[in-house]
Amino acid sequence: ELPNALTCDVEDYFQVSAFEHLVHRSTWGDRECRVLRNVERALDLYAEAGVHGTFFTLGWVAENHPDVVRRIAATGHEVASHGMQHVRAWSQTPEQFRADIDRSRKLLEDVSGCRVRGYRAASWSLDERTSWAHQMLAEAGYQYSSSIYPISHDHYGTPDAPLTPFYIADSDILEIPASAARIAGRNVPAAGGGYFRLMPYAFSRSLVDRVRQHNGVPAVFYFHPWELDPEQ
Repeated sequence: ELPNALTCDVEDYFQVSAFEHLVHRSTWGDRECRVLRNVERALDLYAEAGVHGTFFTLGWVAENHPDVVRRIAATGHEVASHGMQHVRAWSQTPEQFRADIDRSRKLLEDVSGCRVRGYRAASWSLDERTSWAHQMLAEAGYQYSSSIYPISHDHYGTPDAPLTPFYIADSDILEIPASAARIAGRNVPAAGGGYFRLMPYAFSRSLVDRVRQHNGVPAVFYFHPWELDPEQ
């Protein structure tokens, strides 16, 4: 039986999209960096469980804190791209997006020494506004994306997207959506995020089990290093 996918979006606490209007990117370098210690906590949990995962990592982290990326690669996990500076894909022009995914991939490969095959857009921002994005990912050397969340949400979501992995038309990119469970005629988020932080663990576990049973595929779950940091 295929295992579920526990993925990590490697960004620091001040890089969350909801803080964009409060924390300007020009101030990132002046703020206390907590990502290394929190990634170490995540790596310890993976090691304790005897599993490996995919770490969708900001190019900014690789550029400013390369030891984080080296530690992820050295412990046998997959290093993938989360873009350079956590900018939503639909807020970029196609030319800006192309430059972003190309630079982040090359930077992560140089630092980790590993090939980067996967990409996850900031805040699940590949949707009907970015019909050009997957082809650009293919041209930039990526093999898969995990950038679509098939739910309705006030900040993101593509509720009409498939619940299971699918190839994007006119490109060679496999899109692996975040997990959603079909309940009472609607897609319910089952992949982590605020629901995982705020609801009892049993709630998320039951949704993951439902995804496996009804969707017929392993679940794709995600978390952030700052979610392991009660001292932030």
